[in-house]
Amino acid sequence: MTDNKTVSAEGATLYIVPTPIGNLGDITQRALDVLAQVDIIAAEDTRHTGKLLAHFNIQTKTFALHDHNEQHKAQALVDKLLSGQSIALVSDAGTPLISDPGYHLVNQCRQAGVKVVPLPGACAVITALSASGLPSDRFSFEGFLPAKSKGRKDKFLEIAKVERTCIFYESPHRINESLQDMLEILGPDRQVVLARELTKTFETIQGLPLGELIEWINQDENRKRGEMVLLIHGSREESNQALPEEALRSLAILSKELPLKKAAALAAEIYNVKKNALYKWGLENLS
Repeated sequence: MTDNKTVSAEGATLYIVPTPIGNLGDITQRALDVLAQVDIIAAEDTRHTGKLLAHFNIQTKTFALHDHNEQHKAQALVDKLLSGQSIALVSDAGTPLISDPGYHLVNQCRQAGVKVVPLPGACAVITALSASGLPSDRFSFEGFLPAKSKGRKDKFLEIAKVERTCIFYESPHRINESLQDMLEILGPDRQVVLARELTKTFETIQGLPLGELIEWINQDENRKRGEMVLLIHGSREESNQALPEEALRSLAILSKELPLKKAAALAAEIYNVKKNALYKWGLENLS
């Protein structure tokens, strides 16, 4: 990089540029610099992106790249990159490729040897998780929930016993049906967080046992509006099982000489118990 420019003079670079999920103040200076300096902006919706660019007085021309044309148009963009042009990829909001277009373009760029540079920035998944109060050491993002009830129930059955936090996107017009399907599979006591309208005026982050959350949502129609993220606490079945006192005593002794994870693995092997359960107990009681 020269002359303090963000975009390489060599061109042939695809920049992955996150855009705000609501509050325009969340865009980074680096993102603005890239958008202003690249040759082309590949946008999910050029009209939507045009409003963002106009707000920041950016004149770069745009190219439509969305779910319906990406596989057909990606090669044309790769050709432009190979000719020495630089391109920024944006979606309507948040980080491209996270339940948004971009996978085919990035994949083809990697195969063609085109440099791909990701910029950090807004992402509803991480924003919601950071404020949810749910465990964040292990989590999975599952995208949008299936549109039909059977597909949703199958998905909830799939995650019913996993211990990690599971995160989904959902649309306002299906939130009631999705939560009812979740209730049928996961029961009323599973802790669930609804994060809606993140970074916007009516941002709401509410966590309750599922049965209570459904009641809370139904108390006000406004709580069913806007962009939604659902976060589901992992299964606690394993951690609720009684652990032998001998195993806990051994873990306490071993942890004085060994890292907790290794101590838990050894104690679990000796007493034939789940090492994850021992490790969690150690985190809560020995640290």
